[in-house]
Amino acid sequence: MTCRNCGAEIADKALICYRCGTATTEAKHKPAALPPASRGSFTATVLAIVLLGAVGFFLVRTEGAETSRVVTWVAVAAAVLIVALRAYARRR
Repeated sequence: MTCRNCGAEIADKALICYRCGTATTEAKHKPAALPPASRGSFTATVLAIVLLGAVGFFLVRTEGAETSRVVTWVAVAAAVLIVALRAYARRR
């Protein structure tokens, strides 16, 4: 049998050509196609930065010791939401 790439004479049962390395038969299995890159992770990161900046700005603008518990809980909830969004974006 001759190699279809370089024309070298190779054995009938050869899997590849000894000169050029070309396969003698077509592959039975094709590799899986990669999914397109998602922009969700970038969007979640930007959203997290903007949200943290807004909460930080609000906490700085309020009177130091008089910051209410509601504002503190909102900041904690925002941080939990950001962590959840990042975890969700990484799983995709």
